[in-house]
Amino acid sequence: MDERQPQDPLTRSARSKLPFLEPRGTEGRLLCSQGAPVSEPRVIRKQIGNFLEDFVPGQTFRHKGGKTVTEGLFTTFTEFTMTTNPLAKNARYARAYGFEGLVCPPGLVMLVAFSQTVEDVSENARANLEYIDMRFGAPVYVGDTIEVETKVLGVSGSKSNPKLGVVHVQSVARKNLGAPDAAVVLAWQRKVQVWKRDEAAELHAGTAEPDPVSAELWLPPYDASRDYKALAHLANADTYFEDFEPGTRIEHSRGRTMTSEHIHLTAVLDNTSQVHCNQFMIDLDPKQYVGGELIIFGGIPFVLCLGLSCPNVGDNALGDLVYKTGRHTAPLFAGDTVFAATEILGKRDHPSRDDVGILETRLHGHKFVRAASDGEAGARSEPKASEVHRDASASAPSGWRKVQIFELDRALVVKRRSHYA
Repeated sequence: MDERQPQDPLTRSARSKLPFLEPRGTEGRLLCSQGAPVSEPRVIRKQIGNFLEDFVPGQTFRHKGGKTVTEGLFTTFTEFTMTTNPLAKNARYARAYGFEGLVCPPGLVMLVAFSQTVEDVSENARANLEYIDMRFGAPVYVGDTIEVETKVLGVSGSKSNPKLGVVHVQSVARKNLGAPDAAVVLAWQRKVQVWKRDEAAELHAGTAEPDPVSAELWLPPYDASRDYKALAHLANADTYFEDFEPGTRIEHSRGRTMTSEHIHLTAVLDNTSQVHCNQFMIDLDPKQYVGGELIIFGGIPFVLCLGLSCPNVGDNALGDLVYKTGRHTAPLFAGDTVFAATEILGKRDHPSRDDVGILETRLHGHKFVRAASDGEAGARSEPKASEVHRDASASAPSGWRKVQIFELDRALVVKRRSHYA
């Protein structure tokens, strides 16, 4: 577009009929060619994203942009989350197992896909409430392009707050559309709490059925002629299927402190939700926003908990099968440190493979907050009952409280030592 042309929705023919405008006079006023004063230019205040009253059950969004996974994006999030699975770290290892190259960790696939839905679904949200039936499909490699579409499954108003309501959606992410390797990489549902633009507006309340979507985790075939055992030293030796016992809780030793880096991490994912990056907006009405400060994008503690658990649970996984349900139970802010724990809920045979098994787990994320009295430096408001860590063995250092921030029911496909080590 010629930068000299006005950025205006008028057509070229309509614009040609307008009087020519040029600055004249010592006061710098804008005058038309006949010398008559022209009023101030009109102001258009654009509102991005949808509000609660804009959603209609059955409505479909084909989200803008799409995103190609670059080496920079891959490296940034693989290293940030402390992922240790060699499939995401060592190309020789990944190819030896039958993958084309380094494999995107499931959390990164989720982040790239999820963020594409934000402008249409949760730009004007207060909180993400629940992840449902998140199923993984084809592997994602550096260079793959992911595009997403979303169907609205439900709209309902809040009984306690007329300014809020809940939108239930189903999203499907596909890679490399139009190419021979085009495939579904992720399908999921989520529920999000969304603000109304106009408190008095009527809602399109109702429900719609989800679309049938095939998302089956692709696994490289087992090849008995390959020397898998020669690579076994590259992964932790105690994370094979045989090593896990149902009824066990694993407390992961590593933690990561979040800083204002979360703004950059959210931006490189194209997540534009203002509650993650616009402190001025929050300062204008702090009571309307959780904590009265920038809240860290929920996908960040999500993938960080996956990464923190990786050396003890996911090092010998060939992939994540499904996340049946997940939810954020407390917000995360800059300055908080994330820790994780994993409960082993169950084990079962893979329906068609004897070299791997399916591990059923529940991943927990938590942080510690100072147990300071009101008004004392560093104190935060008391957590809700649902936010306090529920495990009876949970303990915190003196002067601190342990607060649960995240929970995810996760099934992984894990290698058997009998075949790989």
